[in-house]
Amino acid sequence: MYIESFKQHFSAIDDHRQSAKVTYPLFDVLFGSLCAVIASSNGWFEIREYILGHHSWFKKQKMFIDGIPADDTIARIVSMIEPDSFNACFLAWMKSVHQLTNGEVIAIDGKTLRGSYNRDDRSSTIHMISAYASANKLVLGQLKAEQKSNEITAIPTLLKMLDLRGALVTIDAMGCQTAIATTIIDKGGDYLLAVKNNQGNLAKAINKAFSSHRSAGLSDDHVNIEKSHGRIENRACFVLSSAELDGDFTHWEALKSIVMVESFRAVKGKTASLEYRYYISSKVLSAEQP
Repeated sequence: MYIESFKQHFSAIDDHRQSAKVTYPLFDVLFGSLCAVIASSNGWFEIREYILGHHSWFKKQKMFIDGIPADDTIARIVSMIEPDSFNACFLAWMKSVHQLTNGEVIAIDGKTLRGSYNRDDRSSTIHMISAYASANKLVLGQLKAEQKSNEITAIPTLLKMLDLRGALVTIDAMGCQTAIATTIIDKGGDYLLAVKNNQGNLAKAINKAFSSHRSAGLSDDHVNIEKSHGRIENRACFVLSSAELDGDFTHWEALKSIVMVESFRAVKGKTASLEYRYYISSKVLSAEQP
């Protein structure tokens, strides 16, 4: 982690405290909190414990010279930061430390934050949409959605914040929307979108296109077998050109490939299961790529 790079990108965040009363610089608290969270600290107490345990290192970097604030003080200082300002700085910092390579996978996923549910207010859970660079295991950006059902409107907003040039963006079935596909293409990326019954005609057309593949036996060229602890999993992937679709789907911008993944799972003592998953992509794919 480059401290100077972090300082450069986060210096735009305003410190609303009275300068004469500042004992703990905003940069120290923000940087220390980030290090603690990366090290799997949960909550303000654990963040303070992390900083305390590494105080000698922080002092060598000329941070926390006047001691370490209480956990309540850390919480109060961080809570004063404008979320939009922090988000903009975070995205700029991620762009500076992360370079996309051609074809790199960016996974867009929505999660409900654990512990955010309030029994007195059933709508109080927090849903976050995240963009995750799979190769580098790095979160490129996050956006809060007011409710899980609002992920469809939040995803395009998050995509517009990111540099997608050369990337392959994957999203689950909720994100299988023409507007989202167009946004990805406009940003210079390619999409790989899961298709379920929320796209009725498209789902039926893909199902029909792969009907012969489902009825045919599997060859060794298509099967990936995993065996572990009494469990056997077989996965087979098939890719066709979008030209094989029966119908007009030109409203899906730059659509080139359709994908079927067949997954067989057998666990000792349980009923075996067979599942088919379908995808569409703006990229010309092979069966080895998805």
